[in-house]
Amino acid sequence: MAHTFTSNEVVELTGITPRQLQWWDERGIVVPEREGHRRLYSLDDLAEVAVIVELRAKGFSLQRVRKVMRFLQRELGKRLVETVSGDSDYHLLTDGKTIYLEHSAKQIVDLLKNARQPMLAIGLSDTVRQIHAEIKGLKKASVSAAEESGRRRRQRVKTS
Repeated sequence: MAHTFTSNEVVELTGITPRQLQWWDERGIVVPEREGHRRLYSLDDLAEVAVIVELRAKGFSLQRVRKVMRFLQRELGKRLVETVSGDSDYHLLTDGKTIYLEHSAKQIVDLLKNARQPMLAIGLSDTVRQIHAEIKGLKKASVSAAEESGRRRRQRVKTS
């Protein structure tokens, strides 16, 4: 089974509040797997939370966020991490009405040149890379804490 993340880990990795995460689950925005009462988030769920956090930080309403996430699922035909983890850089652009998903620098420049109003751009690939970096940092921190705990235990055993 692929690595899953607890609600607390998702909160730590994305900066979302526990209540927001719960509310998004209740509203069907990001729905994790369940193991009893625990919510377990896949890497795709985590990446989607990170993108939503970025959209919300840029002023998107939850209604607009839902439209963007549905658009991405339709356009990509698969989950976010699977698509944007390759060599191409994917960018989400919107003028507030139309949403574009581009991976070619030329297409992005053409779109920006021909825009009649300001465009908002989000680097989806950058967001996924950032999540991967945060996960590595979290794993290193937990390994270091486990090693420190083991070291302390060994010291207590030696002095006893």
